[in-house]
Amino acid sequence: MAVAARKAGRVATGTANKSTSTKSSARGAALNTPQFDKNQDLSAYNDMLLIRRFEEKSGQMYGMGLIGGFCHLYIGQEAVVVGMQMATIEGDQLITGYRDHGHMLACGMDAKGVMAELTGRRGGLSKGKGGSMHMFSKEKHFYGGHGIVGAQVSLGTGIAFANHYRENGNVCLTYFGDGAANQGQVYESFNMAQLWKLPVVYVIENNRYAMGTSVSRASAQTDFSKRGVSFGIPGEQVDGMDVRAVYAAGQRAIEHARSGKGPYILEMQTYRYRGHSMSDPAKYRTKDEVARMREEHDPIEQVRRRLLETWKLSEDELKAIDSRVREIVNEAAEFATHDPEPDPSELYTDILL
Repeated sequence: MAVAARKAGRVATGTANKSTSTKSSARGAALNTPQFDKNQDLSAYNDMLLIRRFEEKSGQMYGMGLIGGFCHLYIGQEAVVVGMQMATIEGDQLITGYRDHGHMLACGMDAKGVMAELTGRRGGLSKGKGGSMHMFSKEKHFYGGHGIVGAQVSLGTGIAFANHYRENGNVCLTYFGDGAANQGQVYESFNMAQLWKLPVVYVIENNRYAMGTSVSRASAQTDFSKRGVSFGIPGEQVDGMDVRAVYAAGQRAIEHARSGKGPYILEMQTYRYRGHSMSDPAKYRTKDEVARMREEHDPIEQVRRRLLETWKLSEDELKAIDSRVREIVNEAAEFATHDPEPDPSELYTDILL
């Protein structure tokens, strides 16, 4: 599905490229939001719905005790990674933090392998030894899943340096959150990336609450697109709940980095519906706030409305898509609960001395 989304074609730009981002108070109201064609909307809908249903199932299985350890769900933020992946080309890399299941699925990693890793089975993408936060796929150019806050920013910068050194034309998308944006190593990475003009796009997924503290209480500069100003790194705020706006901004940022101009910062203004992790009751925000975001800004519902109203799909056609996605997720869950656990000898493999 993710591959189909990336091959769906480019949006018609015209004046749309001048401004596709918008402040959070005006989400969905930007007049210059680019338009998708039918295939692009269908691809985005499929990919985002797969992430949503997968995460819902993950939460259910965590509650049943089938998934242990930490589990950070991506519900609500689906448009960010799907839109960005649509803007990439083969060979571009992706690295992120611990809220990573959606990123894995968006870059084409097998749902069975992802779910089996969550349950610690040998068919998992890290052979059942990594769990929710530590999965990798060289084939899909996915470099993790990292549990240390902000660590992926330094690593993503290193991947971009390798691209620069090898002159392979690839760009590394480096994702991190509003909380991680305050880490010192982030700014060391910014400095190096701009100094050497590295092909990296820093995607700040601002879901407003980090681990449970509002950005207004934790960040002196709450416009994260400006975090690279002192280094001369351009940035912009993007409506991270609209996959079209994300895609258009992703195109601009990736082209900037690929053309040798250096790093670019995209602040994705998004929102997570669940707590920081499955153990977080999220009492620091009201139920009304969450409900309002779901009702007015849900990224999947926006595309669903377009499919119904603009592209004249029927409710039955959309139900069929949902049914196929649920089947994929249910098969993944079935596999992940019956696949054998790793042999104890796996404790001694894949160790670097």
